[in-house]
Amino acid sequence: MATAHEIDEVLLAFTRALRAAGVPVTHDRSAGFLEATALVGLDGPAGQQLTYAAGRATLCSTPDDLVRYDQVFAAFFDARDGLPRERPAPPSRPVTSQMSLDEGAGEGDEGADDDVVRALASDVEVLRHRDLATMTAAEKHHLAAMFATLRPRPPLRRTVRQEPWRRGRVDAARTLRASMRRHGEPARIEWRHRRLRPRRVVLLVDVSGSMSGYADALLRLAHTMTQALTTRGGRVETFTVGTRLTHLTRALRSRDAERALVAAGSAVPDWSGGTRLGETLKVFTDRWGRRGMARGAVVVVFSDGWERGDCTQLGEQVRRLRAVAHRVVWVNPHRGKAGYEPVQQGILAVLPHVDDLVAGHTLATYAELVEVVARA
Repeated sequence: MATAHEIDEVLLAFTRALRAAGVPVTHDRSAGFLEATALVGLDGPAGQQLTYAAGRATLCSTPDDLVRYDQVFAAFFDARDGLPRERPAPPSRPVTSQMSLDEGAGEGDEGADDDVVRALASDVEVLRHRDLATMTAAEKHHLAAMFATLRPRPPLRRTVRQEPWRRGRVDAARTLRASMRRHGEPARIEWRHRRLRPRRVVLLVDVSGSMSGYADALLRLAHTMTQALTTRGGRVETFTVGTRLTHLTRALRSRDAERALVAAGSAVPDWSGGTRLGETLKVFTDRWGRRGMARGAVVVVFSDGWERGDCTQLGEQVRRLRAVAHRVVWVNPHRGKAGYEPVQQGILAVLPHVDDLVAGHTLATYAELVEVVARA
């Protein structure tokens, strides 16, 4: 029979496999998982079912986590034929990981847990750095679940109002009132600081023909940011730009990503059309931006910079946008590719007026982008 230490090693290897598959398993959740399995006990024919139930209760936090949990559990524990026990010989059947995109994780021997971890980590890492425009439909399907691994945080601003805090400026009024309650005896010094509030984030997504390979992923990213930032008290506004301006914020408020993308696709009339960035940005600034939506906000423009209209007008409209926004971030899918140089006339026109020019062609670059937005 396997010792308690050996069982814990297998269970921890399973949590590492979950983390490699995109489930945000923290050390606290791993410890809770071990405690839960110790309480329910793993002996007997129901041991695998009890392990499954304990893991779902302690390691998962979202519906997407449950889907990946079921896949990794089946690939991991079915491959090992349950928890480790003494066997005369290793099984000869190959093990196929359901999370693998190309081939199985390896033979179900004593090192099967490490094989599964390495296979899952390899597939996930390769997919994270794969150019979205070159992906197959199957790869895009697997990538869609990995968007849940992004952790967008709202950018913060200081307000005029102040609140009690453990350091900062001395709050003389509260300190004096505390002293008066003690009949003039010295009291603890109270402090205050200016409150922090989330900044609005505005996403302008180019859906023209030159961006068609990235448009679906960009809208999925917009949905992920909308759900994550609104949960934290922030606000995200999303528009598509091409030959016209389309407001998609309402469509992307649905918690279900697939429903939101279908609604967004139905609302966009110029999908894979031409590019008139200068005109559409002017419409946005005149109708929405200067009235308050872009004022003090972090504006993120997703575009490769190909402009059929006047590039001088495009540069002027980005300058106007920068004048009212807190920060303008331009995301170019070609920025991170080897040998790229910003030679397009549209990019050259906007470069003097943007704060950040970042890549946007892989999931890994999207993870970097959400950090740029959070620090804005």
